[in-house]
Amino acid sequence: MFGFIPKDEKFFQLFKEMTKNIIEGAKLLKDMLDNFENPFESQRKIKDVEHKGDSITHEIIQKLNKTFITPLDREDIYSLASKLDDIIDLIDASAQRVIMYNVDSITPEAKSLGFIILQSCLAVDKAVSMLGKRSNEQIFELCVEINALENEADRVSREAISRLFDEEKDPIQLIKWKEIYETLETTTDKCEDAANILESVVVKNA
Repeated sequence: MFGFIPKDEKFFQLFKEMTKNIIEGAKLLKDMLDNFENPFESQRKIKDVEHKGDSITHEIIQKLNKTFITPLDREDIYSLASKLDDIIDLIDASAQRVIMYNVDSITPEAKSLGFIILQSCLAVDKAVSMLGKRSNEQIFELCVEINALENEADRVSREAISRLFDEEKDPIQLIKWKEIYETLETTTDKCEDAANILESVVVKNA
């Protein structure tokens, strides 16, 4: 795999910076949901991480425009950068929803989704770190894990929303929490999108 890659591995390094940054955001989100001691400060820190993610994405696009021979197909580099950026954007959006809707406490289901998001981001990081190496099977295994985590997040979100409609009497609270659950679950969708790109890259370069 990737036997004729040029020596310039800057793209791989930048992808690794992106996933490291994503993990930082996922950890901050999980801590925000688990502890909920200073949600405004947590959201501010997550926004800083999101800004850093934008900067790394911009650096990748700039390098892509200036590099004649790239280690992966140009569209794959662009797609992967975009999908990774989507993950941190949704982590930020999830934190914003919690602040914007002035929730008083965090539900067990939201905490579960925060945990699943972090596990998904850790798996994406591991898969990205194997790009450029002879790790086809490991990347595929991690993509399967990411898919399974997305399915679990979908289940948790679906059950949480179902319970909302059964038990929540305040329609405003129902609307707020439904959107929070959906935004958290969409974060795992974005991890799965990144995994799909990684699978495609492995197949192309096998």
